[in-house]
Amino acid sequence: MSVCVLGIDPGSRRTGYGIIQIEKSNVQCLTHGHIATNADDLSQRLWQIHQGLTAVIQEFQPQEAAVEQVFVHQNPQTALKLGQARGAALVAVAGYALTLAEYTPRQIKQSVVGYGAAEKVQVQQMIKSLLNLPKAPQADAADALAIALCHCYHRQYSLKLAKCF
Repeated sequence: MSVCVLGIDPGSRRTGYGIIQIEKSNVQCLTHGHIATNADDLSQRLWQIHQGLTAVIQEFQPQEAAVEQVFVHQNPQTALKLGQARGAALVAVAGYALTLAEYTPRQIKQSVVGYGAAEKVQVQQMIKSLLNLPKAPQADAADALAIALCHCYHRQYSLKLAKCF
C-alpha cells in the first residue's frame, strides 16, 4: 500500500511544500515548491498560505502531513508571524482530516543529513541525492521535503516497532 505525505515548512513570506509517495521501501518525490505570499497585510498572506496548501492537497490528495515545529527566534515578532503562518497551514491540513505529525528542526536535519545542526545547503544536497532529483530544490521546498522524509523514517520505524509487540 502506498502513502502520500505532505511536508510543510511554514513561513509568513514563503511556505515550502513537498509531497513524497512511500511504497514499501521506495520513496518518490511527487512535487515540491513554495507558496510566495505577495500581500502587505498579514491576514491576506495567511489566506494565501491556506489557499495555496489547499490547492496542493486537492491536487495530490496526501493521506498524512508533517510540519516543522516553531522554534523560538530572538525576535518575538518573527516567532509570532511564523506561528501564525504555521497555524494557517495546520488549518488547511485539518480541513482535509490528514494525519499530522510535528518535528523539530534538529530532528528533521538529524533524520535527513545525520547531523542536527546541518546547514541549508547540506539539506538541499541530501534531498537531491535521497530523492534522485535532477537538481537541488529551492531551500524552502528542500526543507519541506526533508520534513516529509523525516516523517517517513519515523513512520517506518513506528510500524516496525509495532510488529514487535
